[in-house]
Amino acid sequence: MALMITDECINCDVCEPVCPNKAIFQGPDIYEIDPGLCTECVGHFDEPQCQTVCPVSCIPHDPRHVESYEQLVLKVTKLQK
Repeated sequence: MALMITDECINCDVCEPVCPNKAIFQGPDIYEIDPGLCTECVGHFDEPQCQTVCPVSCIPHDPRHVESYEQLVLKVTKLQK
């Protein structure tokens, strides 16, 4: 399942640099996550780094992009090619 950034984002810029897949970018108002690039840090870390550094806890799972662990592993494999 990809992650998403909610409207509670304060644009602190701590999540973008820790994303190993460069899935986080500055949107028109707040940071956003590209679900096509987000693997919840599978293949890189044990837990999503953006969630661990976010000071306002505004990065939940995105219910619009449900993926199994196996699907995330396949996605990260494709992204690393």
